[in-house]
Amino acid sequence: MAVIDVEVEPVPATPTGHAQSATPSAFWPREQAGRRLTQLVVGLLLYGFSEALMLAPAVGVDPWDVLHTGLARLTGIPVGTVLIIVGAIVLVFWIPLRQRPGLGTVANIVIIGAVVDVAFDLAPIPHAFWLRWAVFLTGVVLNAVATGFYIGAGLGPGPRDGLTTGMAARGHSVRVVRTSIELSVLALGWLLGGNVGAGTVVYALAIGPLVHYTIPLFASKAARA
Repeated sequence: MAVIDVEVEPVPATPTGHAQSATPSAFWPREQAGRRLTQLVVGLLLYGFSEALMLAPAVGVDPWDVLHTGLARLTGIPVGTVLIIVGAIVLVFWIPLRQRPGLGTVANIVIIGAVVDVAFDLAPIPHAFWLRWAVFLTGVVLNAVATGFYIGAGLGPGPRDGLTTGMAARGHSVRVVRTSIELSVLALGWLLGGNVGAGTVVYALAIGPLVHYTIPLFASKAARA
């Protein structure tokens, strides 16, 4: 899954010392809730489908999915279920960071993994070299669109995104945090036999420029909704 490289301002503390949520109305948005919820759900459904498209060709995946595929290979658990388990575990690390999950955070954990399991089982695995790359690149582009949708809804970040932004909000460089986390999960996933390949490099190079366009695009649309 993509961890978005954005500049994050330190999160102000409440009088009790707890950091304020970046989305104070995340669970119960006051304006245009239906439209934002729809954008969130559509984004998460598309994200899960895009993950399946990137996994099926087996040409390499993003660092977090290297870890997910490695754990799936080690345990025999379906990769989508591994996504759900890892997402829940990562959420535990929000506690010392005083991050507060939103509706989008919880939905991210459940929906994406479930969709990956269903879509991956139903999707045919391409064999021709050009077709494998065509499917993978389609998944990368769709992943960026889906990221823009669900983050742009403003209902709470995913657990992996929130881990990065939460650490950055405590005064650490977001680039250093992001790089450290992704290199760590990539190394662990590789040791576990995860799906590392040329696609891993392609995703790493492509996702940043793509979400740089899609997140502001769909965030502005949600704001106007």
